[in-house]
Amino acid sequence: MSYLNFDKTLLVNLERSLSKEMIRTNRAGAYNSTTLVDCNTRKYHGQLVMPLPELGPDNYVLLSSLDETVMQYGAEFNLGLHKYGHNNFMPNGHKYIREFDCNVISKTTYRVGGVILTKERMLVSFEPRVLIRYTMVEAGSVCALRFRPFLAFRSVNELTQENSSANTDMTEVANGRKNRMYAGFPELYMQFSKPVTYIHDPRWYKGIEYQKEQERGFAYKEDQMVPGYFEVNMKKGESIIFSAGISEVKPSTLKTIWTKEAERRISRENMFACLKNSAAQFYKRVGDKCYLLAGYPWFGTSAREEFFSTPSCTLDIDRPEYWQAIIDETAVPMVEQWMKTGSVEGDLKKIDDPDALLWLVRAFQKYAHKYTMKEAADKYGTLCQQIIEFYRKGQHPRAQIHPSSLLWVEGYVEPATWMNAMEYGRPITPRSGYVVEINALWYNAMCFTVELMRLMGKDQLADLLDYQTELMKEAFVNTFWNGLYLYDYVVGDYHDKEVRPNMIWAAALPHSPLDIKKQKAVVDICTKELLTPRGLRTLSPKSGSYRPEYIGGQLERDRNFHNGPVWPCTIAAYARAYMNVYKHSGISFMQRLLVGFEQEMSELCIGTLNEMYDGNPPYKGHGGMSYAPSVAAVISVIDTMNHFETQQNV
Repeated sequence: MSYLNFDKTLLVNLERSLSKEMIRTNRAGAYNSTTLVDCNTRKYHGQLVMPLPELGPDNYVLLSSLDETVMQYGAEFNLGLHKYGHNNFMPNGHKYIREFDCNVISKTTYRVGGVILTKERMLVSFEPRVLIRYTMVEAGSVCALRFRPFLAFRSVNELTQENSSANTDMTEVANGRKNRMYAGFPELYMQFSKPVTYIHDPRWYKGIEYQKEQERGFAYKEDQMVPGYFEVNMKKGESIIFSAGISEVKPSTLKTIWTKEAERRISRENMFACLKNSAAQFYKRVGDKCYLLAGYPWFGTSAREEFFSTPSCTLDIDRPEYWQAIIDETAVPMVEQWMKTGSVEGDLKKIDDPDALLWLVRAFQKYAHKYTMKEAADKYGTLCQQIIEFYRKGQHPRAQIHPSSLLWVEGYVEPATWMNAMEYGRPITPRSGYVVEINALWYNAMCFTVELMRLMGKDQLADLLDYQTELMKEAFVNTFWNGLYLYDYVVGDYHDKEVRPNMIWAAALPHSPLDIKKQKAVVDICTKELLTPRGLRTLSPKSGSYRPEYIGGQLERDRNFHNGPVWPCTIAAYARAYMNVYKHSGISFMQRLLVGFEQEMSELCIGTLNEMYDGNPPYKGHGGMSYAPSVAAVISVIDTMNHFETQQNV
């Protein structure tokens, strides 16, 4: 049995199987996602979902579902599954599922009487095309398969109702048909690897419900168009491949395409292999540019998340070519352009967040750790100098240097940090003034740049920056240290005493403004009040504002967003800080901590990690089904453990 394998007992229990999702991407923005039993529970689910920039910034669901029916001896067995009103599920095809395996390619095995049918699916790399291969493993005689395509042609943020504008006409193409349901959309080509019969029978399937949207308090009912159905005969041992894409394909090439794509797939034989595969799915190529998406299914590209996640999602999984494509060829030119002109062309958003450039310097620091300081100085020394000067000269539009050498940010009107939930146009957690992790990042960036300047022979500048880091170190302690731990932010005479995970970065970064005793105090209070098997809580349970569960309507969930739920992206900093304090004696503890994340590999979105989890047991996952900073953080923990274990064995 493989690492990601689910049997009939779990799959036929909808209470359990509907909570487990899967997602696969093409590294160019398109994805395929649904539950393990092929019942869509989100409006974001679909067999082919892709960006269409000509229509807007959203992703668009073209092919929502593909229902299969096995026909033998005059009997029909429909393998599809949809939720309708009053908690009715039809046509209950999940009862025929015997196994779901996702070790390499997602594979569902059905048994209908004496017929055993497997279904495997994948996306073609860098092309918006989904392939589904059906194999008749066992059959007493030739039997027929019928395929009903459920078309959506809508944004992932919208729902469709029956309407007279929908074009239900299907135009013949090689071994299939094509359709453009609404003007402005591309045509969807649905083709098979062998000739099929098409029967035109347009019908609206009304009242399909999305359970996840209902739970979130959003509109959750939709009508979908099925223009007709395809039929084909299959015999024992035969395979047929279905293709859905926005361009025509030669049916004779589908088997070759499948084989080539299958050879590129990574076996998910353990947690690290799952995370490695998940990390690669965040890559997004757009023309000659490459980005790291913040996650799926609704995220775009954000500078903070990209700079935080890219080192672990490229260098730590031995994909340096993507580091080069994402950072060297795309991000660096955009950052340079933005610092010079105040604007940028491309999909990298929120470069102006106060801490975004500091996370980029941190990414360069991780590059130096992976390779050498000399290589980092040669490649990024000049840019690091420019970034430091950008802040020091007051050119950053959202961060100011005060006489104390600390960074001051305004966070009452627009969120200045990663705790960026909004209510009625205002930040729910208005962290403003001197913010603890931003100033920890600022101190670390200054110290790292001093090292680079010395390697570049710029000793005079290095001496100047070194002197300022000493002033900054003293100011940091005087501003944030309260005798037991660090204030979360300080503005005027107000010192925010809430115990939040943001302080952990001051103890985790390679250059810490804290001495070892203060680092230990920070680690210990985070361990005592914030640590869970999924990462650090965003707020201590001792706080009167603690709201651990991400539930309710949009406003309630936004209020809870950073006031109790656990964010796995914090675990990398915690692990590094813990090991800084406890050294090799902390290895066994961190290994046990990783067990909590391994459990998540077979929960919710299998093989990856969610955006956040409830702050209280059983730590149920929420938010984006696959989130780059979560995946990157756990990869980073594994890399940290490997580093310390290697040192121990030397």
